[in-house]
Amino acid sequence: MTSFVLPHEVHGDGAHKVFAVHGWFADRSAYAAVLPDLDRTALTYALVDLRGYGEARDAAGSYTTAEAAGDLLELADRLGWERFSVVGHSMGGAVAQRLLSLAPHRLRRIVGVSPVPASGMPLPGEQGALFTDAAHRPENRRAIIDFTTGSRRPAAWLDRMVARSLERSDAKAFRAWLDSWAGDDFHADVEGSQVPALAVAGELDPALSPAVLRETWTAWYPRAELVALPGAGHYAMDETPLDLVRVVEDFLRADSDGPPPLPHPARAGEPARREGEPA
Repeated sequence: MTSFVLPHEVHGDGAHKVFAVHGWFADRSAYAAVLPDLDRTALTYALVDLRGYGEARDAAGSYTTAEAAGDLLELADRLGWERFSVVGHSMGGAVAQRLLSLAPHRLRRIVGVSPVPASGMPLPGEQGALFTDAAHRPENRRAIIDFTTGSRRPAAWLDRMVARSLERSDAKAFRAWLDSWAGDDFHADVEGSQVPALAVAGELDPALSPAVLRETWTAWYPRAELVALPGAGHYAMDETPLDLVRVVEDFLRADSDGPPPLPHPARAGEPARREGEPA
């Protein structure tokens, strides 16, 4: 076991243990909007900072999804978690899938919230330059967040998201992470996994849309589910926090000893939709 321990905070005391892993633009504070409404009786959540972010902003590393998966396994050992689930947003969704290749026997369930596919996400031409230069250009970060939320969010929220991203990530690590989550293709290592896997897609996200996840996530995992959130883009934690909590925890509790999940509620007249349900 190495001396490095992922910085983390634990919430709840439920028997079902769950890691929550953030994406490219934020540290563990990415889950701040949903934190007050999590089920802390049936579930125990550990929110982590990956290397290069938050309290691990200055941590050295290769900044890859494979390294992050290894870090999570070491943290699970330190916490005494033999089996656990993982919720990962965007880049964190790729980390969750990496765990399928390293330790599938330890995973109860995985959840990807707008997850980057295990095949990576090629970014050609101008798109590649936009993402690459985001390491040192705040306006690029803002443009990416705006685009992936359907260009519908308030300017002040976009500015706040950018400010948080700059404050809580190291620029060199941020740039290095891009090469891993966008460039690594490991889907052959996880295709066919029998671990139940939920993908939550925001219908306003043109980059990791329900269609993209249907062609990747649900095609690879025999026990996959796909839920689309009509009011969300790429940042469902901020855009539709209550809908996200309900969808994710219904899925997690299906592998717990608690009561069966209730029907999904409607929100603003537009309920979350599982694949196969009518629009």
